[in-house]
This record gives sequence, C-alpha cells and structure tokens, in this order.
Amino acid sequence: MPLVKVKGLKTHFYKGKGILSKLFGKGLRTVHAVDGISFTIKKRETFALVGESGCGKSTVGRSLMRLVEPIDGQILFEGKDILTANEREMREFRHEAQIIFQDPRSCLNPRMTAGEIIAEPLRISSSKDTKRENEDEVVMELLDAVNLSPEDAYKYPHEFSGGQARRIGVARAIALNPKFVIADEPTSGLDVSTAATILNLMQDIQDKFNLTYLWISHNLHVVKHVCDKMAVMYLGKIVEMGKTQDIFSETLHPYTRALLSVIPRIDFRSERKKIILKGEVPSPINPPAGCRFRTRCKYTLPSCTQEEPELVDVDGGHFAACHLLEKS
Repeated sequence: MPLVKVKGLKTHFYKGKGILSKLFGKGLRTVHAVDGISFTIKKRETFALVGESGCGKSTVGRSLMRLVEPIDGQILFEGKDILTANEREMREFRHEAQIIFQDPRSCLNPRMTAGEIIAEPLRISSSKDTKRENEDEVVMELLDAVNLSPEDAYKYPHEFSGGQARRIGVARAIALNPKFVIADEPTSGLDVSTAATILNLMQDIQDKFNLTYLWISHNLHVVKHVCDKMAVMYLGKIVEMGKTQDIFSETLHPYTRALLSVIPRIDFRSERKKIILKGEVPSPINPPAGCRFRTRCKYTLPSCTQEEPELVDVDGGHFAACHLLEKS
C-alpha cells in the first residue's frame, strides 16, 4: 500500500471585486489552481512535482496538509482519507506529515529563537513520546542533525543566513519524527554551494529517518538527481508522470520536452536545441477548453480544441496526457 494516494484532487480559489462579491457570491471568478490530479507516493520514495510558476505545485502541497481546503477528491494517507478527518485525526496526521515552506524566513517567527521554533512542534504535539523536561536535549540533537551549533539555539531568525534559516525549517519539520515531508522549493533563493549543502542534508536525513518526500521544484537538474519519480504540471493538470529517469530519457509530452530543453548543460557540443514556447500561460480563471497546452503547442490537432486528453499509461508506469500519443 502506498504511503500517500491522491485521487482527483481539486483546489479552487474565488476572486471578486468588492465586499458585495464576498457577501453574496455575485461576480466571483473561479481560479482553477489544481483541477483534478491523481498520483501515489510509496514509502521512502522521493516524488517530484515540477512545472512553471503558477502551475499549482505549491497549492498541491498545501492542499495535502489542508492548509488550503480542496473542493473535491481524496487524499489517502496510509489508507485514511485526510479530507474527511476530524480535528483529532488531523492532529495525528500532522504528527506524521510536515512541510518545509518555500520562503525560509517568512515561515519563522521573528520573535522566537531558533531553539523555540524547533521546540514548538514538541510542545503542541499530543504525542507523549517527548516530555517537556527533555525538550532542550531534543532541540540540540535536531540542531546537530542539520549541522547547526548549540549556540544557534539562542539566536533569532534575522541573525541567520538564508541557508541557515532553511536548516531551521528542516529541523522543525523533522522534530516529531514524521513519515512524510513536503519540501516546497527547498533550494530556492540559495547560491549553488549552499543549495548543494541543503540537498545533501535532506538526503542524509531521509536515510537516517526513513522519510518520504514530496519534492516541489522548478529546478529540473536537481529533480533528475534527487527524485525517484516525477509529475509535470501545467495549469493545474498533470501532463506527464513516471520514473524520473524514464521521463528524462524518453519524453512523451510536448510541454515536458520544452521544459527539459532549457536545462543548462556543460556540454556545448550537444545537438539539443532549446524549445521556446510562444505566448503566455493562459489564465487559470479561464483555462482553454480541451487540452490546456494547445494554445502554446505547435502540434495542435482538431481534437485538442474539443476533448481534454486523459492521463494514460503509455509504457509501464510512464503516463502522459496528449492526443498525439493516440495517433502514434
């Protein structure tokens, strides 16, 4: 049984002008942030969500934690549907699942020291495994696990660099020994050497604590070397999904092909050419009918404007949603 199974997840937001729209619901427009996606994550697996900014990756992560409420679908964690869980069950779930937020600074309380930030999950947890008297000992162990010194426990967030702030977020996320961690852009805003340090740290922690990761990123080079499986999102939909190496070696969807073509390469003799997509990403308020990528795809077929392609298994666990595959 997979650790996480998502079925038909939909998360929409509503925009309107003025207070009357909010009170009476008139003039509201629907933002289709996540519009019916499904995937599974096995234990100790690293599963990536990739795509352009605004495609819905971070909304998926927040939806899994119910920081935003989906409007439809199922989120099964160890077979239990999180969307129907009551308050007690959600507390138990959040003991087993944690999130590392994209902005390492804004998610840290500026009035709390690093030690207090890391200890906070221990204090509010309903678990009896950790008693109040050994909190300091646990905090020091966590600081050591993320390669920070004991003295850092008494510093405030503004005294840390971006990489150090990220480590505090990692330490807080693993404080309750979770099984599942959502890492939202874990290396964003960091220089190359610091990002490499964070990547090595997270892989070491995964091995040490037997963690399962949902890795949300736009850095495809990192995804290629870190993640076991990946799903490519476009405008709230998954357009391709499978083992990472399979997708990189045999890309099926035109959008994925365009994404991979712009990954920086050291080998300048490579014959691979960049694929520059024309136009802008359509608004999620009014997504195109049929295939959502058709407005930027040079292979558009008549069926692309009328029917939305289904995500189908093309080759033993390698899924894609494209009418071109039906013609081949």
